[in-house]
Amino acid sequence: MSPAISFQNLYAHGFIRTAVAVPRVTLADPAANASETVRLVKQAHEQGACVIAFPELGLTGYSCEDLFHQEALLNSALDALQILAIQTTADAIVIVVGMPLRCGDHLFNVGVVLFQGQVLGIVPKTYLPNYREFYEARQFTSAADSNTQEIHLDPWGSVPFGTDLLFEMRGGTKKEDVKFTLGVEICEDLWVPVPPSSLAALRGAQVLINLSASPASVGKAEYRRDLVNQQSARCVAAYLFSGAGFGESTTDLAWDGHGMICENGHVLSESERFQTQSQLLLADIDIQRLSQERMRLNTFAANATILSKVNQGRIILTPLKLTQKTKPLDLISIRPRFPYVPSLSVERDARCHEVIQIQVQGLAKRLSASGLNNLVIGVSGGLDSTLGLIVAALALDLLNLPRTHLLAWTLPGFATSARTKDQAMRLMQSLGCQTAEIDIRPGCMQVFKDIGHPYAEGKQQYDITFENVQAGERTSLLFRLANQHSALVVGTSDLSEVALGWSTYGVGDHMAHYHVNASVPKTLVQHLIRWSSENGQWNTEFTRALQDVLTTDISPELVPGNSVDGPSQSTESAIGPYALHDFFLYGLLRFGYTPTKLAWLAQQSWCHGPDAVYTKKEIKTTLHTFLKRFFAGSQFKRSCIANAPKVGSGGSLSPRGDWRAPSDSDATVWLKDWENIPD
Repeated sequence: MSPAISFQNLYAHGFIRTAVAVPRVTLADPAANASETVRLVKQAHEQGACVIAFPELGLTGYSCEDLFHQEALLNSALDALQILAIQTTADAIVIVVGMPLRCGDHLFNVGVVLFQGQVLGIVPKTYLPNYREFYEARQFTSAADSNTQEIHLDPWGSVPFGTDLLFEMRGGTKKEDVKFTLGVEICEDLWVPVPPSSLAALRGAQVLINLSASPASVGKAEYRRDLVNQQSARCVAAYLFSGAGFGESTTDLAWDGHGMICENGHVLSESERFQTQSQLLLADIDIQRLSQERMRLNTFAANATILSKVNQGRIILTPLKLTQKTKPLDLISIRPRFPYVPSLSVERDARCHEVIQIQVQGLAKRLSASGLNNLVIGVSGGLDSTLGLIVAALALDLLNLPRTHLLAWTLPGFATSARTKDQAMRLMQSLGCQTAEIDIRPGCMQVFKDIGHPYAEGKQQYDITFENVQAGERTSLLFRLANQHSALVVGTSDLSEVALGWSTYGVGDHMAHYHVNASVPKTLVQHLIRWSSENGQWNTEFTRALQDVLTTDISPELVPGNSVDGPSQSTESAIGPYALHDFFLYGLLRFGYTPTKLAWLAQQSWCHGPDAVYTKKEIKTTLHTFLKRFFAGSQFKRSCIANAPKVGSGGSLSPRGDWRAPSDSDATVWLKDWENIPD
C-alpha cells in the first residue's frame, strides 16, 4: 500500500500532475531519442508528475517516411524502447511514447505505455491520413486491420495490443489515494468525427493522451488548439497533446512543436512554438472535479449507455507507487482567488457587461409582464442596493420608460452613518429617479413598545430583535409604497448573503417582488460597480458616488457605534471575509468539493508568496463559519426566496433550479471532514 500522502500535497486532494514533452528529435537515431526521452522523464518525475506524453513516433522521428521499412531502424527502435524501460524503472511515472512496431507482417504506428520498466500495453493508430502532405498508408497499417489483441514483445513477453485499451492507475486502497484512467490515441485519430478518445472517455478515461506529429501551416495552430480544447470539454476530461518539433525533416514541411494540456475546455499549459530545444509542460489536473462534473451531467452517462459498444474493451490495472508524493507539493498554477471574477481585464469587462445585461433583461421582463410601469427600491449607500439601483435604471432605459418611474427611498435607522446616507442621496439624485427619505426610527420605536423590548425603555440592548425590527420596518415600508404607487419592489440581496443566510427572513431583506442580485456573489458585485464607474455611461456625480461606495466598509448598519466616518458595524468582522466565503461557495456549489479540499485550495491561493492575505488559521476558521451557516442555518430561507435571474455557470441557490436541498438538514458530515484540516 502507498504511504500516506501529505495534506499539503496536491495528490491528497484529487489532483494529479501531468506532463507533456516536446523533445528535440534526432531523425532516424532511436538511441539519441531514447536518451533525450529519459532525461525529460526524469525531469518530470522530479517535479512530481505521474504521467508524461511524448510525440508520435518520437523514438525514431515522424518524418522518416520509407526508412520505416528498413530493418535496422525498426530494430534500433526496439532497442531504444528497452533502454527507456531500463533507465526509468525506478521512476513512478507513466510514460506514453511513440514508435513504429512490427506485428507479424504489418507495421503499426503505436503509442507504448510504460511504467517502471514494464510495458503495460500498446495502442495502434487507427486513422492514417493519406492526403495532401501525408502518406502514412504507404508505410503503416491501420489498427482497424489488426486481428490480434496481444503481441509478443521481448523481453516483456505477451503484451496487450489494441485501440480498446484503457489504463487504470491506482495508488492504493485508501480514499485519499490516487486513481485515474488513461486513454491513448494518435494524431489523426482526433481529427475524425468520432475520435477514439470520445469512446475512451465514455468508458471512464479522465486523462486522454494524443501523440501527434502535426506540421505547421498558417492558421493551423489556432485550429489545433480549438480542436484539442473542445475535445477536452466534450469529453469532460484532461487532454494531453504532444506535437513533433525541431529535428523533424524539413524537406517539404516545418514543425512547430505544439504541446498542450487542457482540462474540460481550459488550456492549462501550452508550449512555445518553433523552439530548437526540448520543452517540458506541466499542469495539475483535478481528477475529482472531472468525476464530479460527469456525475452531474446525466447526459454524459446516457451517451455511454446509448453507445453500448463503448462498454466493450479492456482495462489494464496498475499499482501506482507514489513514494515521492508523501512530501508537500504545491499546485503549479494557483487557482484564482476570485473564481467568479476573471483575472484578465478584457475578460472581466466582458463578464461585467454580460452579467448586468442578464440582470437588466430579467427585471425588464418581470416589470413588463406585471402590467406595471414603476419600480421601488431601498437605497442604503452600500454595495448591493447600489448595484440594484444601476440595474433598475437600465431596465427602465431598455423599456423606454423615464427614470422617474424608479421610486428610490433611503430609509435611515439607528445606525445609519452620515457617509452612507450621503452616498445614497447622491446616487439617487444624480440618477434622475424619484427620490425620498423616510426615517424608520419612529416606526421601530413603536414596535419596540408594542413588544416590550428593553430599547423602548432606553436600555442599549442591541440584540437580534433590535436588528430585525429595523430590517422588517424597511421592507414593510417598501412593499406598502409599491402598493401605493403600483410598483414592483426590487430586491438587492446577493448570492453570498443568500449562501450564508445573512438576511432577515420573510418581512426583511430576504423578500422582494423580484431579486436582481441573488445569483451575483459579493466579490462580483464590487467589480460590477467598479466597471460601471469606469465605462463612461453615467454622469460625473453618479460616477463619483459609485467610487465612494466601493471604499465603504460592508455593513448592515443595524447596531449603533462610535464611528464618525462610516459604518460602525462590520459584516466581515462578524462572519469573516467575503473573498473567502465566495471562494468556498464556488468550489462547493460548482464542484462539490470537500471541506478539506476547499481549505487546501484556499491555502494555495491565499497563503503563499509575498502577496499572502490570509493565514491557514483564518482560512480554517472562516470555513467553519461558512459550513455551519450554509448547511445548518440558511436553507429554509433559500427554499422560499423570490425569483431572480441566474447569471453564471458558478450556479445559483434557487430552490427551483440549481440548488434543491432540505430546509432542515445539518452540517455534521461537512464539519466532521473539516476536523481533518491540520491546525
